[in-house]
Amino acid sequence: MSLPPGFLDELRNRLSLTQVVGRKVMWDMRKSNQGKGDMWAPCPFHHEKTASFHVDDRKGFYYCFGCHAKGDALKFVQETENVGFMEAVEILAREAGMPMPARDPKAQEKQDFRGQLAEVMEQAVQFFRLNLNAGSGGAARDYLVRRGLKGAALERWEVGFAPDGWQGLWDHLRGKGVREELIFGAGLAKPSTRGGKPYDVFRNRIMFPIRDARGRCIAFGGRAMDPKDNAKYLNSPETVLFDKGRSLFNHGPARTAAGQGQPLVVAEGYMDVIALSEAGFGAAVAPLGTAVTEEQLHMLWRIADEPIIALDGDTAGLRAAMRVIDLALPLLEAGKSLRFAIMPEGKDPDDLIRAEGSAAMQNVLDQAVPMVRLLWQRETEGRVFDSPERKAALDKNLREKIMLIRDPSIRTHYGQEIKDLRWQLFRPQRVSRTQTWQKRGPGRPENAPASSSARSSFLASTQNAEIHLREAAILAIAILNPQVVVEFEHQLEEMECHDPDYAALRQALLRHAIDDPENLKDHIIASLGGEVLENLLNLRHVAVIPCVYKPGDDEKAAMTMAEELAKIKALRGYEAEVDEAREDIADTEDEALTYRLARAAEERNRASRSQNEDKAIFEVADNGARIKRDEREAFAAIMAGIKFDRKRR
Repeated sequence: MSLPPGFLDELRNRLSLTQVVGRKVMWDMRKSNQGKGDMWAPCPFHHEKTASFHVDDRKGFYYCFGCHAKGDALKFVQETENVGFMEAVEILAREAGMPMPARDPKAQEKQDFRGQLAEVMEQAVQFFRLNLNAGSGGAARDYLVRRGLKGAALERWEVGFAPDGWQGLWDHLRGKGVREELIFGAGLAKPSTRGGKPYDVFRNRIMFPIRDARGRCIAFGGRAMDPKDNAKYLNSPETVLFDKGRSLFNHGPARTAAGQGQPLVVAEGYMDVIALSEAGFGAAVAPLGTAVTEEQLHMLWRIADEPIIALDGDTAGLRAAMRVIDLALPLLEAGKSLRFAIMPEGKDPDDLIRAEGSAAMQNVLDQAVPMVRLLWQRETEGRVFDSPERKAALDKNLREKIMLIRDPSIRTHYGQEIKDLRWQLFRPQRVSRTQTWQKRGPGRPENAPASSSARSSFLASTQNAEIHLREAAILAIAILNPQVVVEFEHQLEEMECHDPDYAALRQALLRHAIDDPENLKDHIIASLGGEVLENLLNLRHVAVIPCVYKPGDDEKAAMTMAEELAKIKALRGYEAEVDEAREDIADTEDEALTYRLARAAEERNRASRSQNEDKAIFEVADNGARIKRDEREAFAAIMAGIKFDRKRR
């Protein structure tokens, strides 16, 4: 069977020889240099103790200095798996996610054609470089100097210049005996539609060679010198060598730099990549004239687990970032994601580095945010969620995005992160008592009567203790009856849970109860340990609740949850009334104070109506502290005493 042109090249580009060989050997990390792809190990083909087997990942070849075995990834699979050439191709193609092609009897002929095209492209590189240094390239040289590119950098990037003529490159290549079909096939010239000579694709442009991962020139990018040109940047047309959706500018050098520990940065254009690399960010790449494609994302993830997308800080750059998010969501895997570094408004990496230096660029990269945060920003920024309908619309949009994620584990974590962000956005903004006193004016807490302050403190401690007990009951009911959580999700989110153990239980409950209710207890034990859950369920006032000691009745559990949550809400209303009464003690007439105290008592009574039902709750506190019956009776006495003190004054 013959393979189509480019198939083996693509297969080798997609695979790392180090990964293929690494399944069979144990690397000697003292002798190896992983960053440079220079790896050593004991030879898998003969018995030895020393590391004489060498893998050069950049060249894609291995060699043993002991037994002299040598070859590439295909040869290695053939030798170690005892299979033929085509079987080795099939093994590696499956690993690389490439379907095997249909039989093509002319594949060798096409492969030879590709090799000839690559040679023509190298001749074009030399032609453009010579013209940059010629008289016709003076304006282009001046422009490059203004952009910060001088001699050494121009040599490194092989920057050239296409002269402003119709047949400059065509005549040069034909003069060297290059066949017309090769010039056309390389995308360097086009036939005339008016019967004249073919004409060059690139004219009066600064030229940037585009090389594949193996270093072969496969295309060019040209920057127009004429500001009136319709296309500021122009790429080679697609050819048998060049597929722009499967190529990255600076692919090979960036892969090497990333292997040495540098972050992989994805910019928008050639000049951005060159500026980043010259400033010390060698692992920089750019897509070629299109939005990032699925194939390019997989290429990026083969270089680094978490590339940083550094897009221009303008509207177009943000739109491009959002397109990348939508593309990436279904492709996410454990350990494979993206981060986003948003440039200052109106600047690209090249602008920022020239204006403020590499430190400013490093600062932007250090502030890169995870993809989930940019997704949240897109759905919430500039919007007001002041109605249930708008909140529901936000939930719907986010749910649709999260459901695009195929990996169930990542989908769960995204859901929890979104839930946490949603809680921060919609949580009640409570004003503390200290802030309330401050709003009333300076000196109020200090000047308030000592007896009033003490009484209020007593009321608050009693109040908080009862809320603490009811929170324990709610958490226990929800943990043992997780099917009811979805109905009370928002109320559970709004529970304050000042006890850190209860807060941790609440977070674990919300994280796992809806997605995996059957294993909720296991998730809680795994994240918090068994002691926290055991302490909760062993509380005497919790253990006597019917749907705790006999869980499974969802209707009863839902009813009990609703009652407990309503009582907490009533207690919070009572707390607010006491706060207002404290203020009124200092500066309100007796009639108003009496009214406030009456309302506080009413709220307190409403929260305590089911005394028989809640007998255990009032008798036993979490940590062994008891709420005595005379403390409840003291409430009325305190209220009356405050009124009596006020009238006496």
